[in-house]
Amino acid sequence: MKITYLGHASLLIETQGKCIVVDPFIKSNPAASSIDIKSLKPDFILITHAHMDHVADVQEVAVEGTKLIAVFEIATYFGNRGIDAMGMNTGGKAKFDFGTLKLVTAHHSSVFHDGVQGGNPVGFVLWNEEGCIYIAGDTALTLDMKLIPQMCPPLDLAILPIGDYFTMGYEDAALAAEFVQCKRVLGYHYDTFPPIKIDHAKAKAYFEERGLELVLLPIGQSIEV
Repeated sequence: MKITYLGHASLLIETQGKCIVVDPFIKSNPAASSIDIKSLKPDFILITHAHMDHVADVQEVAVEGTKLIAVFEIATYFGNRGIDAMGMNTGGKAKFDFGTLKLVTAHHSSVFHDGVQGGNPVGFVLWNEEGCIYIAGDTALTLDMKLIPQMCPPLDLAILPIGDYFTMGYEDAALAAEFVQCKRVLGYHYDTFPPIKIDHAKAKAYFEERGLELVLLPIGQSIEV
């Protein structure tokens, strides 16, 4: 399983011969100008919530054959705009060509730029023969995270927001890693805007002091699971 960081909270996941884009905010993000959005051509798009910095490029990224997976309200919104969309909801899971996907709790908000409500925000746990990853989405620290090890296979990687202000900061994210029992964390949702800029060295040291690994990838770089 290969995860490429596309900037902010956008990811490209390549697994089981499938290509998955998570929360595409790429063309609209000046920091991600090195990413060729037309080259992505995903089989699936996963959306955690409806905020513009997570959905801005959905319609440009989607190609013929792409299926979008999100909570019912988001799936309906994009389905009405011509995208093949499958609506699920928090706590549900389903099997796809890329593996099993479970929607888990995220504590945040969710509304489209035009005022349409996006339902409940979620995170995703994705697993198959190659590994198991947790994509937290935009979320506060929550005790619900302690349920993930009881409901899902052991995590190989937790992808957690670390920018603070709108989501967890890196201190809360370190505790979240302990809650989900995963020592390897890929940080995201940081540095894009002034309020969420972080001290990289300080964040990594904070994790290391707790026996955890915080990976901060340059945009366009990848990590293997």
